[in-house]
Amino acid sequence: MPSNVIKPDNVLNKIRKLLAARSIILLIERFFRLGAGAVVTFMVARMLGDAALGVYGFVMVWVAFLAPLTNLGMNNLVQKLASSQDDPVKATQFLQTAVWLRVIAGVVMGGLMTLGFAWFFPQYFASAPWQISTLFLLQTFFALILFEYQQNYLGHFRAVALGKIIVSALTLTARVVGLLNGAGVSFLLFIVGVEFLLTGALQYYWYRRYAADSPRWHWQFFDWPTARQLLQRSSWLWLSGIISVIYLKIDTVMIASMLGDAATGQYTAVARISELWYVIPTTLAARYYPDMLKAFEQSWTGYLLILRRRGLQFFLLATAIAVMMTICAYWIMLLAYGANFTASTPVLQIHVWAGCFVFVRALISQHLIIAGMEPLSLSSNLVGAVLNVGLNFLLIPRMGIEGAAWATLISYAYASFFFIFFSKKTRAHFFEMLKLKT
Repeated sequence: MPSNVIKPDNVLNKIRKLLAARSIILLIERFFRLGAGAVVTFMVARMLGDAALGVYGFVMVWVAFLAPLTNLGMNNLVQKLASSQDDPVKATQFLQTAVWLRVIAGVVMGGLMTLGFAWFFPQYFASAPWQISTLFLLQTFFALILFEYQQNYLGHFRAVALGKIIVSALTLTARVVGLLNGAGVSFLLFIVGVEFLLTGALQYYWYRRYAADSPRWHWQFFDWPTARQLLQRSSWLWLSGIISVIYLKIDTVMIASMLGDAATGQYTAVARISELWYVIPTTLAARYYPDMLKAFEQSWTGYLLILRRRGLQFFLLATAIAVMMTICAYWIMLLAYGANFTASTPVLQIHVWAGCFVFVRALISQHLIIAGMEPLSLSSNLVGAVLNVGLNFLLIPRMGIEGAAWATLISYAYASFFFIFFSKKTRAHFFEMLKLKT
């Protein structure tokens, strides 16, 4: 082999080292941002009460629904297509066309979300009309996050992560100062919108700094054939993202409609603590992806062995967290939110066990990509969403927010792990992962 040819093993080793360094930085950045959100949740609960927390949590759920509508399923796809182009102009077209598509989607979907929210939830919209409108529309700036994916690919993830931490620190300070000076939920929603703006602008700044020879973001690089190709390739990912958010967040909306703001606030408080850990499996799964890919290319038996080992490690880590949270749930709720929220201790003790399946799902998602079974991921999320909605309709009227926690646990268990048993293509994989021998 000629000396100037890059060997596949060398490429995998480079990617592995990159992801090892990146995983640490991403864990720090994501935990900081999640921690900042948790601090705000704690303060709202203690200073404004569960009803105010319920309003805040309800609006933020609709922000979560807006995210997959505007990102068009293009995040990782754009990075893959742009980086694979030999022609720099074509690579720029892929990147900037995707950004423009997401900006257009952000303006359109943000406007429609504002109108829909004002029409269907006037009681919420009337309390903070311009703040909610601004929040929905400022999410448009998250289109610029695509410039971040390019910088991560080029190895500039440390600067990108540090920038995000700085923005989070600034907006956290603003929210804390605002709350201490008597600000309400409307102010917090406005600051979240400002955070979208600053985060997007910072990603473009890094793009211009580290790729100074690249063209500026300009409409002239929008290309219709490229746009059609991107939309065709991302359509399944876009649909899967929408279904995934519905599956993950619909319980809060249903609690708000069935039980009111106070119950929504109690459930939001529980979910915030329970879901703090979900960043761990996502980051670790990305770290182990090159190892799994290399094992898959070498031997199916060896690959299944690695999959089983990692799956057992992920499950045991999640179980340890769940056991700790279950034992300490009362004190966690008391210290974080105060005595008014300790009645939700049983809800946390149920909800936290869903994390065991979320941890394993992060690994299984990688497995489905490696094995070429992406449609199964979409179908599992779809069935999980239907199951979650059905169980919430059945259990919330009978059990309150404890019923919502049980619905979450059961639907997560199916959509994250047990779905591989019900598919003929993956049933053998299910039994392989249940083997304890490694």
